Amino acid sequence: MNHFWIIIISILAGLPCAWLGSFLVLRKMAMIGDAISHSILPGIVIAYLMSGQKDSFLLFLGASLFGILSTFLIEYLHSKSGLQADASIGITFTFLFSLGVILICYFSSQIDLDQDCVLYGELAYSPLSRWIIDIYDFGPKAFWVLFLVVICTFSYIYFFYQPLKLVSFDEEFAKVSGINVMLWHYSLMGMVSFITVSTFEEVGSILVISNLAVPALTAFLISKNFKRMLFLASFFLILSCILGYGLAYFLNVAVAASISLLGGLIFGIVFITEKMISNQKKYLALGL
Repeated sequence: MNHFWIIIISILAGLPCAWLGSFLVLRKMAMIGDAISHSILPGIVIAYLMSGQKDSFLLFLGASLFGILSTFLIEYLHSKSGLQADASIGITFTFLFSLGVILICYFSSQIDLDQDCVLYGELAYSPLSRWIIDIYDFGPKAFWVLFLVVICTFSYIYFFYQPLKLVSFDEEFAKVSGINVMLWHYSLMGMVSFITVSTFEEVGSILVISNLAVPALTAFLISKNFKRMLFLASFFLILSCILGYGLAYFLNVAVAASISLLGGLIFGIVFITEKMISNQKKYLALGL
């Protein structure tokens, strides 16, 4: 039964990332998730030192604040200093992540966290923390938390799909149309911070980064229709979770790393297949 829960939890943690990652791919900001997932570490450590509990709301608040801070720093460096977007991302996340690692090392005797937990999360142990009321077991707490995250993310995309898509496809046209581009930019970055913080403990930074980029990029290879791209990203995410867990179980290795590896392999297979089909069409068109 634990195998089932681990797969379900990994899928629930990944779907919001795959959906929002599709918007990030269109905006050429796929690696913003890398920055946010690393930048929240100091917030987690500081909040844990203040509360002494891993499940406190203060932990979520601290991580969220640092996630939003990283977004503002990236945008500020990009717009005010003339740095390219990738350079702004690199400077911000390396600085804040290094700060978090130093805090963990310095306060290691007071913090029940380590670098492995940060990288790989606790997917294998997620079914063990149960939501029990009286004698009724409602399943793992992570399932219900991530189910709520999926509902929130789906609702956000469903109700604000048009402005989000327009801003992601063409910012200049969106400005001319009277859409507040910066409002929707920070709205999207805020949601990315929200899902990063919400899924960080279970899946770790490696899988958050992978889920935000790889399924959406794989879907983008096949379809430029955005709604179809969202469905394909979901499909590739689910496939990598199922196959990745099977690989992790067979080899007795980290689940998060295995899912990320399978996501990359699926991308490679789709890329090669798409290129072969494209070349075949060219040859047919030339009559060769």
